[in-house]
Amino acid sequence: MYRILISGYYGFNNIGDESILTAVVGSMKEKLDDIEITVLSHDPVSTAEKYNIKSCDRKSPAAILSALRKCDLLVSGGGSLLQDVTSKKSILYYLFIMALAAIMRKPFFIYSQGIGPINSNFNRRLTALVLKRAKGIVVRDVSSKQFLCEIGIAEDRIVVTADPVLGIKPVDLAKGKEILLQEGFCKQEDSIVAGFAIKERHIDSGFMDEMAISMERLIKEQNVQIVLIPFHYSEDMAPAAELERRLTESGLGDCVCTISHKHLTEDMMSLIGNMDILVGVRLHSLIHAAIMGVPMIGIAYDPKINSFLHSIGMKAACTIYDLNNEFFVKEFSEIYNNRDQINEMVSQKVQVLIESLSTNEEMIKDLMKG
Repeated sequence: MYRILISGYYGFNNIGDESILTAVVGSMKEKLDDIEITVLSHDPVSTAEKYNIKSCDRKSPAAILSALRKCDLLVSGGGSLLQDVTSKKSILYYLFIMALAAIMRKPFFIYSQGIGPINSNFNRRLTALVLKRAKGIVVRDVSSKQFLCEIGIAEDRIVVTADPVLGIKPVDLAKGKEILLQEGFCKQEDSIVAGFAIKERHIDSGFMDEMAISMERLIKEQNVQIVLIPFHYSEDMAPAAELERRLTESGLGDCVCTISHKHLTEDMMSLIGNMDILVGVRLHSLIHAAIMGVPMIGIAYDPKINSFLHSIGMKAACTIYDLNNEFFVKEFSEIYNNRDQINEMVSQKVQVLIESLSTNEEMIKDLMKG
């Protein structure tokens, strides 16, 4: 039995990171023989039940030490763990886990991660120092590789694949239809159903003002119905509720619906599959759309959005700092009107990215033999 311990941002009800864990665990179980998986989680009971694996408390030093002592390999799994933009402390946590593994003479592996931005010089030096001890480094995009090279990691040690979530297979649309009905959504005749996965911590920002105007115009000018989809429930419900409030005050409440309950990865993918178009600030909302063959418009708040869109032949419409309703409404119309051609291009690009993902398990197999 080969014991793998996975470290990441798990157990926080963030659909993006839970999608990563779904993909990583599924791929490992499919491609690696005779393994036992344990995950460090904020909610170990829930994580163990959801994924049929072992799990322990990511905040407990004793639990972490015990898990590291028992494991044969630590996997730092997916997502944007090594960055200091959204949090200045989390990068130190993930580097500490890897450094502790090295001290305990346990090999560790970087699994299709997005690296950076890392602004602190201290964090850059520490990241380089720790990652030089990694037994394998796989990143999800070219910009992550470029960044690692900048801070001193040898280029030939870095493999570029894709975001692991792309490895999840498309799901049936029935569950998504059921969720929409439960939320009180009723499709109007000839309407365009547009999903919006919005990330914004300040509900009185200029971005929120322009987004509300854009939605109002889409409803009035293009017969659009809005479905607001929270991906990180604790963060995204506030902007969703604010946008729904503004549209309701404008007399357009019948044209907007907020998904108000938490859902698992497969259910969220089914929901997005029922959209005619997806507007995403959240990275994994865009990835879910790509998997489900739904045309998308990306709005960048982080370089990882640009990197993913570039990998599928697209580019962000704008950023959260320069959204303009006039431009956005035109972009929405152009993407929707050319959706068949765009979907064909995206599908071809995604297939190439999916094929690259098996590199992670191939490299882990070599470590298992060694």
